[in-house]
Amino acid sequence: MSLHRIYISIGSNIDARHHVTCALDALAQAYGELTVSSVYESEAVGFDGDNFLNLVVGADTQDSIEQVVAQFKQIEADNGRVKQAEKFSPRTLDLDLLTYDDVVCDTPIELPRDEIDKNAFVLWPLAEIAATTVHPRNGVSYGDLWAAYNKPQKLWKIDFHWPS
Repeated sequence: MSLHRIYISIGSNIDARHHVTCALDALAQAYGELTVSSVYESEAVGFDGDNFLNLVVGADTQDSIEQVVAQFKQIEADNGRVKQAEKFSPRTLDLDLLTYDDVVCDTPIELPRDEIDKNAFVLWPLAEIAATTVHPRNGVSYGDLWAAYNKPQKLWKIDFHWPS
C-alpha cells in the first residue's frame, strides 16, 4: 500500500488549548509523525463567540479518504463535539480534511476543501507547512496563495507548545 499525504485543519473555541492538544495527541497516535504549523488565534467568523485556535497538520497515511474522515469524526466525538445544524457555532473540536494527495472530488467529501483559499485561519498555517505544495484545483502553491491573500481577518500567532 502506498502512503498518502493529508493536510488537516484543526479548530476549537471551547476549552481550546485542551482540545487542540487532545487532537494533536490523537492524530499522532493514528498517523505517527506530524508536521505541525504554528497555532493561530482568530475571532469567531459568522457568529459571536469566544476566539478560535486554529492550525494545520500534515501526516502520511495508508487509510482511504473514508477511513480518515471516520477517524476525524471519532476524535471529534471523543472530545465532546456535538454536531449542530448551524454551520457557524462554537465547538470543542473541528477536524477537516483539507487535501488527500492531489485528489479532486466531491464524494465522499469535497477535496480539496473549498475554504482553503477563503479563510486566513486555514490558508496561513497551510502555507506555513506546505508553501511549495500546489493546490490541486487552481495549480497555485499555498505559499503564493497566501502571499496574494487580501481578505481582512484578524488572525495572530500565539505561543503554544505541544509536547510531541
